[in-house]
Amino acid sequence: MFINVHTYFSLRYGTIKPRDLLELAQGLKIPCMALTDINNTSACLDFVRLAPQHNIRPVLGVDFRNGAQQQFILLAKNNEGFLQINTYLSSFLYSGIKIPERAQPFHNTFVIYPFAAFKGETLSENEFLGVRAEDLNRLKFSPWRNHLEKLVVLHTVSFKNKKDFNTHRLLRAVDNNTLLSKLPPSEQGRETDLLISSAILKETFQEFPELIQNTEALLERCTIAFDFSKEIPNNQHSYTNSETLDFRLLKKLTYAGLPYRYGIPSDAVLDRIQKELGIIKEKGFVSYFLINWKILKYARSKGYFYVGRGSGANSVVAYLLRITDVDPIELDLYFERFINLYRKNPPDFDIDFSWKDRDDITQFMFRRFKNTALLTVYNTFKYKASVRELGKVFGLPKAEIDVLSKGEYNFKTLDKLSRLVVVYGQYIQGFPNYLGIHAGGILISEKPIHYYTATFMPPKGFPTTHFDMVAAEDIGLYKFDILSQRGLGKIKDAVEVIRYNHPQLPPIDIHDIKRFKQDERIKDLLRNAKAIGCFYVESPAMRMLLRKLQVDDYLGLVAASSVIRPGVAKSGMMREYILRYRFPERRKDAHPVMQDIMPETYGVMVYQEDVIKVAHYFGGLTLGEADMLRRGMSGKFRSREEFLKVKQQFFDNCHSSGKGEELTKEVWRQIESFAGYAFAKGHSASYAVESYQSLFLKAYYPLEYMVATLNNGGGFYSIEFYVHEARMHGAAILAPCINHSRGETIIEGTAIYLGFGFLHSLESRVIKRIVNERTKNGYYLSLDDFIDRVPISIEQINILIKINAFRCTERNKRELLWEAYMKINKVSFDEHIRTLFKAEKMNYKTPDLPSTRAEDAFDEMELLSFPLCNPFKLLLAPSRCRMRAKHLSNFAGAIVEIEGYLVTIKNTATSNGKRMYFGTFIDRDGDFIDTVHFPPVAEKYRFRGKGIYKITGKVIEEFDCISIEVTKMIRYPIIEDPRYSDKRLQTNSVKNFNRRVPISHRA
Repeated sequence: MFINVHTYFSLRYGTIKPRDLLELAQGLKIPCMALTDINNTSACLDFVRLAPQHNIRPVLGVDFRNGAQQQFILLAKNNEGFLQINTYLSSFLYSGIKIPERAQPFHNTFVIYPFAAFKGETLSENEFLGVRAEDLNRLKFSPWRNHLEKLVVLHTVSFKNKKDFNTHRLLRAVDNNTLLSKLPPSEQGRETDLLISSAILKETFQEFPELIQNTEALLERCTIAFDFSKEIPNNQHSYTNSETLDFRLLKKLTYAGLPYRYGIPSDAVLDRIQKELGIIKEKGFVSYFLINWKILKYARSKGYFYVGRGSGANSVVAYLLRITDVDPIELDLYFERFINLYRKNPPDFDIDFSWKDRDDITQFMFRRFKNTALLTVYNTFKYKASVRELGKVFGLPKAEIDVLSKGEYNFKTLDKLSRLVVVYGQYIQGFPNYLGIHAGGILISEKPIHYYTATFMPPKGFPTTHFDMVAAEDIGLYKFDILSQRGLGKIKDAVEVIRYNHPQLPPIDIHDIKRFKQDERIKDLLRNAKAIGCFYVESPAMRMLLRKLQVDDYLGLVAASSVIRPGVAKSGMMREYILRYRFPERRKDAHPVMQDIMPETYGVMVYQEDVIKVAHYFGGLTLGEADMLRRGMSGKFRSREEFLKVKQQFFDNCHSSGKGEELTKEVWRQIESFAGYAFAKGHSASYAVESYQSLFLKAYYPLEYMVATLNNGGGFYSIEFYVHEARMHGAAILAPCINHSRGETIIEGTAIYLGFGFLHSLESRVIKRIVNERTKNGYYLSLDDFIDRVPISIEQINILIKINAFRCTERNKRELLWEAYMKINKVSFDEHIRTLFKAEKMNYKTPDLPSTRAEDAFDEMELLSFPLCNPFKLLLAPSRCRMRAKHLSNFAGAIVEIEGYLVTIKNTATSNGKRMYFGTFIDRDGDFIDTVHFPPVAEKYRFRGKGIYKITGKVIEEFDCISIEVTKMIRYPIIEDPRYSDKRLQTNSVKNFNRRVPISHRA
């Protein structure tokens, strides 16, 4: 009876969650319904999977619409029909072409046109007209009353109730970017588009019982079935088109990798290989390994850097195929975390590439493998964004919207419209807003992707599914994670920068990890946490953890990479791990079973596989149950009932084996609080390898590494801080220069020229022209020479002059600005045509217009976002504070005052929901100051943006780490901007600044 049903995946139209829809239908005893979301198939697989649990037979289709205007509905007779519908819908989503009034004929589909809008005179065998309740009177006088066999009941379902309809109208107004009061009726659904009982529908159409019979017969002819058992993955089954040949190839490649990885392998290695190959074959994961191998073989052929991580890093086969660079034998990685006979899904291989290389890898996969698509993510309405959108729909002023979105209001005092914004903003929170792209998930299917879903074409230019990774896993489609990160780009670029800045040096083997593990300089960097710019170890939290653990070796760094994760800290075991690491006598506090399971981490759960070990050995669960427990806690597992069953089994087993109730509860608390956040040990080890590569570069080539860091967008901190770090290592930081700089930052000896690309509003085409012309015809000799050779507008040359890029002409930049305004048209876009003879430019006599170092600093702040001088020299009043970060250890427990330049802030919430902050500053010498701002202080003394702060607080020392528990904080004022102040009234502070900063401060 119901052939046109919508969920909230009819984006910005429907309002019903798929599960709610099925529960409502079950309550109304509806035996069958067709899910036909508007131009979308996101909910289809879930609908088919869940419908039998609610005694409903599912039918699938799509409601094809232009905006809110319904053109026709396609219903799938069978799975082949669903594939045809998905392919057809995708063609419109790719091209953006409007959907026509008549559908393309397909053998395995039914087409339903809305009766009121249908203009044709004939219908084919599989075409019907859908009659709504409001069409019945018109039908009585229509020629179609003589062809009742072609008519069916069309009752659209989009809402549950009146509130849902109101929500629908708001969503339509958001979608149309209009005020609610101006939303046209043509862009809305009907208030009657509610789910009603079959009895009411039959009563409505009692005058035309044939329509009811036709509709029921139509639905009866439709069937859809998918296998959700996951017994066999639906990924590409075979790499070579023969599963026998696949296994033979995998075995050959595995043993061929032995000389490269092990030389002469031990019996332990050979035994592990045999065991892994057997399980990989039995579980049907052979092609999954071979496809990953092929992708990375291509990457190596192109010279791309990559890191293989995830649970797959626990596999020796993956190590021998060079999918990962972590030796599972050396690290004693837990094989059962990687794969076991109970596991139905393949192991995770997260492959990181440089952000510059990832797109080419993606293109290779789409070229090489047939049924390939990117995975979508559901971008949902978040509360703040919802309030902003609804505030605009209701026509609220921006100031009121700002107050509502920040949550700084008393609901009882709000006016009616503001209350509606808050109420409906909360209601649509979590509704899907639009489909995005998963960070790195790519599917390679045995069947065409359209067998399961329609696809859309985002700007990246790759077909993308309508369902997310959870729905994909339900149907047995497991993603390949092809991710990008800037850390690899930094390493690769640093090697290139070293090559051109030190041409006399032999090539660097950046993959010589064994040597790096023994390097004393790297150990010193780790011990002293001097790892700014280095992958995964540069954040304030990691810096402090390294100090507390006194890490100076590979295994220590592997552990730290997982200990830093939120779950370990939340469980309280981070502190316990530090205590047991530093004070061996504390290790006896561990339960004997826990100590026996995890001796390397002193009985503390640090890695994700520790959950499996504890569940298996301590809780008596099977490996399959233990893995179910891990997946349940990581949020990747659906069945809450099965998860709770496993939890109960854990407690029952502990009770049966005589373990105390309090001990069992405490172990469970630790598992529950940290399992979803911890890393697999192989994953942490993979990160540690990349950390060692970046640490090596930082230890021996700090300036070149900082240049590479700047050119790859920095890291945890802002660009300014990496400029500061380079200066701390002896670099001369120079503003962009027309005769030296390129788009990216470059280094010449120890002089670092910031790239033109860092200048706000400087166009990329101008940068390209400057560099190309200089490369072709040599240095620029003067402003006139530059203007002759580079087509440029006055706005663009203004940026270059203000940043002092023409300093090579040894002329005052104010004079250059005057000249440029006289010699350049307002806009100049034409390419210059070089002539045989140059016309002599008229030279103008300019007044004496000196520029000051203070003006330079403010120009730099405008164009780069930071000054190239010491920011402390911009203070309105010269500092008299003598306290420095290096002195703080002498004042443990005392109240001190110190000045710091703000680097970064981390905000977090206490257990009662109040905000607190962790601050990172640098002192006048460039050393770190770490601060803690508890809620009362954080509320009273707020951060007020970048700048220098006077910090008052108590010095706290814990495990050799120094921090300040702040009691008071004020931001110091800086000098006024001299570019806009009256020279006659210029303050002494500006004059003092010009005296304090030497003329050669940039050198």
